[in-house]
Amino acid sequence: MVRSIRHLVAALALVIATTTLGVVATAGPASADACYTWSRTLSQGSTGDDVRQLQIRVSGYPGSGGVLALDSSYGPATKAAVTRFQQAYGLTADGVANAQTYSKIYALQDDDCTPANFSYAELNRCNSTWSGGAVSAATARANALVTMWKLQALRHALGDRPLTVNSGFRSTSCNSAVGGASNSRHLYGDAADLGAGSQGFCTIAKQARNHGFAMILGPGYPGHDDHVHVAAPASRFWSAPTCGI
Repeated sequence: MVRSIRHLVAALALVIATTTLGVVATAGPASADACYTWSRTLSQGSTGDDVRQLQIRVSGYPGSGGVLALDSSYGPATKAAVTRFQQAYGLTADGVANAQTYSKIYALQDDDCTPANFSYAELNRCNSTWSGGAVSAATARANALVTMWKLQALRHALGDRPLTVNSGFRSTSCNSAVGGASNSRHLYGDAADLGAGSQGFCTIAKQARNHGFAMILGPGYPGHDDHVHVAAPASRFWSAPTCGI
């Protein structure tokens, strides 16, 4: 109920902002948000933590084969990602993050900054502390948040049909217990194993190429006939031979 009221207030504020003389050009956020509130319009050339927060939310829109850097700098790649996000949701697609863009983000995210259709609990069935992996607990949790926003973009592109996450972050002990590779990206918190759902493995694997995943492993790759593994290593490695990847 609280989330619904907050989103209604955001929508009303957006209507007021877009119908008040002189407001449109300088409009910032539609309203305060329980997770994060942008206080200014952002465009190419902007820098700062608010740019990085935006980059996290649009990290699933880097374009085919791309990975968006979370570098706090609003360069051409960020502008392009924002444009794709806007296009995906039927907004004015000019690559400028303004009240309209923020209002959509606010509607998509929960109060803990996770996207509406994914949660920290879903990305971590190992332990509640996010500890014991290859990186600090804080880094693993932050990596999982970015992964969730990429999954949200993937889910939307697949018609907003549910995506099932079978595995996310693993500590070393959790990883060993399930027979994971010693260098598994699950240890970093930036990986997710996805079930076929109603889309099918190959549909998921092929579409994932557009949403910021440098690693995609699926049917035909050893040990991956029953899930699609997506992750974010430093270099690209895609292999799902059955799907033509």
